[in-house]
Amino acid sequence: MKRSEQRVFQVNIPSLKLGHHQFQYEINDEFFGQFENSLVDKGNGKVELNLKLSETMMVLDFNLDLKVELVCDRSLDTFSYPIKTQEELIVKFGEENEELSEELIVISEDTQLLDVAPYIQEYIGLSIPMKKLHPRYDGKETPPLIYQTEVNEEESKDEIDPRWEALKKLK
Repeated sequence: MKRSEQRVFQVNIPSLKLGHHQFQYEINDEFFGQFENSLVDKGNGKVELNLKLSETMMVLDFNLDLKVELVCDRSLDTFSYPIKTQEELIVKFGEENEELSEELIVISEDTQLLDVAPYIQEYIGLSIPMKKLHPRYDGKETPPLIYQTEVNEEESKDEIDPRWEALKKLK
């Protein structure tokens, strides 16, 4: 991760006053390049982070609005996939860092910076469907190879090869 980008996605906890805070992050191809084995390599959009700080915890509400480039599982064509989701992360202050669940983590009270980039990347990954189909495959269009096979079968029913007709008589 580049040093300047690393700071962009970090929340400086000691500088925050109790109450509500808002942050806005731009997501681009460089963002996705920071992570190994990412499901997405290209995309752009924005993420709004609404943070509520109290003495014992922080509640982070992420609002993601972006488009990512995916590869169709059927045709291997690339297409733009919109992601619009809202996620919540609760961060409690404790003695040591630990992840209690996907929505709840504990960080030590002396933590200075909270890097939100991994959480944004995780939320994007969770928004991608298991089966990635190009929008032209809306369930109504049949792939060309299957369509061609069905047409050939229909044609063969109409025109029966005389050699096959002779074999049918042997039954």
